[in-house]
Formats: sequence, C-alpha cells, structure tokens
Amino acid sequence: MRIAVTGSIATDHLMTFPGRFADQFVADQLHTVSLSFLVDNLDVRRGGVGANIAFGMGQLGTRPILVGAAGFDFDEYRAWLDRHGVDTESVRISDTLHTARFVCTTDSDHNQIGSFYTGAMSEARLIELKTVADRVGGLDLVSIGADDPEGMLRHTEECRSRGIPFAADFSQQIARMNGEEIRILLDGAAYLFSNEYEKGLIETKTGWSDEEILGKVGHRVTTLGARGVRIERAGEEPIEVGCPDEERKVDPTGVGDAFRAGFLSGLTWGFRWSGRRRWGACWRLSSSRRWGRRSISCGGGTSWSGS
Repeated sequence: MRIAVTGSIATDHLMTFPGRFADQFVADQLHTVSLSFLVDNLDVRRGGVGANIAFGMGQLGTRPILVGAAGFDFDEYRAWLDRHGVDTESVRISDTLHTARFVCTTDSDHNQIGSFYTGAMSEARLIELKTVADRVGGLDLVSIGADDPEGMLRHTEECRSRGIPFAADFSQQIARMNGEEIRILLDGAAYLFSNEYEKGLIETKTGWSDEEILGKVGHRVTTLGARGVRIERAGEEPIEVGCPDEERKVDPTGVGDAFRAGFLSGLTWGFRWSGRRRWGACWRLSSSRRWGRRSISCGGGTSWSGS
C-alpha cells in the first residue's frame, strides 16, 4: 500500500529561560514591551507534522512518500529522512525561502513565547499530487496534514477529482480555518483524525452534528489522551483502544504524529478493525516524546529506537 503523507516540514528551535516571564512585565508599560531574555540552552529539533509522521512510518518499514515544501537549507534534514526510510523525492525545494521554523522560549513556570515562520511551507500549494502518483506508480491513500492552508485545499480537491482516498488531518490549522474550509477538507475523507477538543471545534465550526460528520467520512478517529483512541464508522459500534501502562511522563510534543504513524502503518500492513489488539499495538507508538529520543514498543514486545 503506497501512502503519501502531506504536511509541514520544519525545524524547532527551543530555548529555556530560568526565570518567570511574569516577573519581567511592567503592568502600565505593556503597550511598549521591549524585552530580551538570556536563555540557558538551545535545543534544535527536526519537526513538522508531515516529516514527523513520515519518519515514524519509515522507522516501521512502510516507506512513506513525504509531500511538502522545504527551503534551500533542507539538505541535512533530507539526508536524515532518507536514511530512516522516507521517500523524499516529492518534497518541493524553494530557491529563495528557508524551511519553516518554530522558535520558542519556555520559562520556569512552563509558560511559552513562540513564533512560527512559514517560509517555504507556503509553496506547498504549488505541488501537484498527479506528479507524485505518476512517479511511484499510483497512490492508495493521501494523508493531508496541517500545512499551507491553500495547499491542503488543493490536495483535497485533487484527491477527489482523481479518485484517490484521503485522510483529513488538519490539527493545528483548524483554529484559523472557517467552517466552509473545514467542510471542504473533511467531506468524503476515508479517515478523519482529531483529538477530543478538535472534534468539538469541527462540529461547532461546520455546524454539522457528530452523526452528520460520520455520514460524510469513512472512519472518524478521535484520540482521547490518556484514555486511548476511539474509531467510529456510521452504522457500527465504536471501537475504543486504551493505552499501555505508563512508564514515565515525558514532553507530549509529537505524540499525535507518533500515533498517526502507527495507525497509517497498520493500514499498510493490512490490519482490520476486528484486530483490536493489533490497533492497540499501534497506539503504543504514542508514548514517544520525539522521534529518536527513546525506544518504542510496537506490538508483541518488539522494540525499536529512532536514534
């Protein structure tokens, strides 16, 4: 099964401030804030929704096709993805823009000040999926993740017009999209991914009830945090799969991407809904912090490391 993963490609620059942001603000001067912070460290991580999911699938041996836009500074990141089982030949490289970048500083109270530079991500709207499909001999599924909004809409419409099954997974972009855009992105999707909060937001923005949405998608996959995941299909009983026993608490960044990598890999392996224990194994992937940070259990005791 050939799966293309579309979505953002970015690097995260994460810094830690040993004090409290709140102590640095003067109440009657908030209209003229001008501050700089001396930070303790800088942690540069490879990231982006599309790249994260594709990397996870690559580690599971399913050879995903990453579709997105990156900058002229992408060479090292691309080589790393290639080494870890990701097909990067369909990544568009900008001649003038840097790869998207998230810069964030966290204080001792875990408050954050961050900025996201879209950079080359804006060129995702120029990518044609037909070119990707022709190169690899056809696509069985396209996962449309958070990316340039116009690019997400183009990929969705192209999947419909070409009869390619697609998964709607707008995650972070749902906050900026209006009801009409969300309706376009989910209508006819083979899979609709969201967490519980996003599920409610989708229903509020679209004006569609849970039942109406179930009638417009093949499967609705809702992550439930510590309670696991719920998979729904119109006219059938929901399937709920819990999480494995907790080993320790870690930074939750990237957990959703890890779960999607496991879920999509399960589709590639041909797992079906009757195999609840198998889907539970895929959920084990969501215990990771960031890819490459620790070993991850995937089914029957098998372990691998993303380092």
